[in-house]
Amino acid sequence: MDDRFNTAAGWVLFAGIIALGSSIVSGLYFHADKPEHSEKMGYFIEGAEEDAGKSGPAYDLGTVLAAADVAQGEKLFSKCASCHTINQGGANGIGPNLWATVGEAIGQGKGGYAFSSALSGHGGNWTYENLDAWLKSPKAFANGTKMSFAGLSKPEDRAAIIVYMKANGGGPDFPAPKAADAAAKPTADAPAAGPGPVAGAPAGAVESAGGASADQPVASGQAATKNPAPTT
Repeated sequence: MDDRFNTAAGWVLFAGIIALGSSIVSGLYFHADKPEHSEKMGYFIEGAEEDAGKSGPAYDLGTVLAAADVAQGEKLFSKCASCHTINQGGANGIGPNLWATVGEAIGQGKGGYAFSSALSGHGGNWTYENLDAWLKSPKAFANGTKMSFAGLSKPEDRAAIIVYMKANGGGPDFPAPKAADAAAKPTADAPAAGPGPVAGAPAGAVESAGGASADQPVASGQAATKNPAPTT
């Protein structure tokens, strides 16, 4: 009985050793304990990285302002009227009075209005570019501002409010719209481009002969003479 027990125990121990050894060997071979990533993760989309690095508005502010409508700006300003007045001498409310704001220093003046440090310490003036950025996202323009307005996503809406603000208190001239692209250059097939006769100019002998090259024979005024017949 003891012999059978010892034999069975020996086989169980042997099987355990084999299993443990197999696990260690497979782990070393397949690096199961240290998973590795492939050299390239996913697929690279050409141009995506370059586009991600680009910044700045995809529109010309001068062009948008030139096309903006003051009446539309007055209509859109109704969203601001719950916090701001814009008439000359108007009182400050939840927000400051906005008369003659265009071109003023950011976060300064306005009858002693208590601006947040995000605006009072921002620096600079309310240029058209700064107003456009502020109306797009106040929190992005001045992180920590007390203004809870989410912003206007459309450049045309922001431009309409800006021209309405300029109409109420003035401001500097709008930035000039970008000039149109230069006219396309003439192609090689355009008149007077490249070698050849110019229209209106007298044609020379070569042109009259249909453009024969200098290597082609041209009729001469001196005809070849015949040799005299040999005398006997």
